[in-house]
Amino acid sequence: MDNVVDDKKVNQVVGSRKGENPGDTPGYELPLLLLGGFRSLIDRLHAELARQGHPDLRPAHGFALQAIGPGGATASEIGRRLGVSKQAAGKTVDRLEALGYAERGDDPSDARRKVVRITPRGLDALARSAAVFDELRADWVRTLGPGPVRDMEAALRTVVPPEAFRLDASSWFAGA
Repeated sequence: MDNVVDDKKVNQVVGSRKGENPGDTPGYELPLLLLGGFRSLIDRLHAELARQGHPDLRPAHGFALQAIGPGGATASEIGRRLGVSKQAAGKTVDRLEALGYAERGDDPSDARRKVVRITPRGLDALARSAAVFDELRADWVRTLGPGPVRDMEAALRTVVPPEAFRLDASSWFAGA
């Protein structure tokens, strides 16, 4: 895999810290490796989903489908869950509707509200995603061995707080 970032330019503002802790890698490598692992899994997922009949599904759509949830949600609720405006959520829902992954309908408890629900096509994509993630994890187990993968998962569960499991990653890049 080619490096996305030039090693000589990473964290150039702070400068090189080589030699401070012999045998240790610079701290900035950890988030890059985690991001690279995430990215490789997501890219492989979407390549496989495309082969399985979901060529237009994008990573942002997966986050949006998760934000809609099994019971449905309004555009405002989806926006809050994703950390974006109601208008941005509405545009994403428009796209999901156009692709057949979601649909808007009346809220039975309040006729003024529209609820977004996942369609059978959306549920199929989510089920296929879960199966592909299982296959990708199995690939990591074949490559690294079951112990290292379990140890990595356990270590990440130890250091990643439960509130970190949020869908609003886009808010990290707001104003960038």
